[in-house]
Amino acid sequence: MATQVVMDHCGDIRHDFDANNPQALQEAEERFKQLTGGFTVATRNFSGEPVVTGRFDPAAEKTLFFPRLVGG
Repeated sequence: MATQVVMDHCGDIRHDFDANNPQALQEAEERFKQLTGGFTVATRNFSGEPVVTGRFDPAAEKTLFFPRLVGG
């Protein structure tokens, strides 16, 4: 089971999905595309290091979306 974690001012929302289920996978990819407009996205690589990404990876165990910071 893979998880997309969306961080916001209220905490976080978790979206679990089965990457082997075509419908669930499609919904997860659509959610990814919608969120990348306003969030930075990170996963962990095979060695466990965090990596900022811009592409949907159905093999990622956990994908974290966090709001972009705006400097002023």
